[in-house]
Amino acid sequence: MIMLKIDTHTHVLPSSWPDLAERFGDSRFPVLKIEDGRHRIYRDGKFFRELKPNTWDADLRIEQYAQFGISVQVLSTVPVMFCYWADGAHALELHRALNDHLAELGHSHPSNYLGLATVPLQSPQLAVAELERSVKDLGLAGVQVGSHCELWNLDAPELDEFFAAAEELDACVLVHPWDMMGAASMPKYWMPWLVGMPAEQSRAACALIFGGVLEKYPKLRVALAHGGGSFPYTLGRIEHGFNMRPDLVAVDNPRPPREYLSRLYFDCCVHDDKALAYLLQTAGCEQVMLGTDYPFPLGEQEPGSSIERLGLQSDELNQLFHGSALNWLGERARTQLGV
Repeated sequence: MIMLKIDTHTHVLPSSWPDLAERFGDSRFPVLKIEDGRHRIYRDGKFFRELKPNTWDADLRIEQYAQFGISVQVLSTVPVMFCYWADGAHALELHRALNDHLAELGHSHPSNYLGLATVPLQSPQLAVAELERSVKDLGLAGVQVGSHCELWNLDAPELDEFFAAAEELDACVLVHPWDMMGAASMPKYWMPWLVGMPAEQSRAACALIFGGVLEKYPKLRVALAHGGGSFPYTLGRIEHGFNMRPDLVAVDNPRPPREYLSRLYFDCCVHDDKALAYLLQTAGCEQVMLGTDYPFPLGEQEPGSSIERLGLQSDELNQLFHGSALNWLGERARTQLGV
């Protein structure tokens, strides 16, 4: 029997999107330019990233994944598209176009693609409305959000209505690092991605736990991309701080952070077999799932290979390759995939 494999962390973009930089006179919006046949994103007039065809070519993506025995990709946009700094109504225009594209992929390839919406988190009421549209009308499985939203961490009271809506809609939540802390002070060596990105995920996890978000919304299903960043590997220090200085740490939620490991999901994109083994030991197979950051350089270049190398039993492999993912994605995804 062929094992079902679901990659929970893949990024996709349409081959074109509205030029909001020109429309709203704000060069911070990401703009796609096609130069000599090459698709390039620019921000503030500066080159940001070149896109390969597997970023938008649905059939090519399926073909590339087939060689690794993976049939299902959970699609989310590239974090540069969040645009949390923008006027919410302006950003919403971009988010709606991206979500419509995700829905088209899911409808045309229902056995291969599940979509996670993006919403203007900086305007919670607009974010709730777009999440409702994305789930109820477009059939998307959940939503991807950044590790923070401008000056709001994920425990900001302004975001309560958004998380309440996600819980009510049974929409899974993927937290992805973005707008990395300290980026201005470490411009060389790709350090925002190598140093800031893991820290962003720990920031998000601690905000969700210490701020009581997971406590207030017990049915909320949250996954942390990139293996949870530095959070699982510094959990001892985090919990030690919680125990030793509750006057500073346990001010909004008295429950120890380790109790929430069973509430959080983590992908396997850690690029170190010993780190992945530690993640499994810490969080358990039930909370870890295949996720690769495809198709970008920081992603796992042979999807699923890190799990295969661990020499696990078949029941553990089933859990990591699809069991945990289906539990996180929820009933809507099970129905679409027929499992």
